[in-house]
Amino acid sequence: MLKLMDGQIVRGWIEYYDKNMVRLTRDGAPNLFIFKHEIMYIAEENPKRK
Repeated sequence: MLKLMDGQIVRGWIEYYDKNMVRLTRDGAPNLFIFKHEIMYIAEENPKRK
C-alpha cells in the first residue's frame, strides 16, 4: 500500500524502483509509475508476525 501526498491510497506491489520513481503493479488495474516525491509512505498491508 502506498499513501500519496494528496491523501490517495493505491494498492499493489512494487515491481521496480529507481532513484526517482517506483512501478506499482496492480491486479485488475493499470500499472502505475509514481514519482517518489509524491509518496507520503509505503506500508505492508498484511505483515507476517511471528
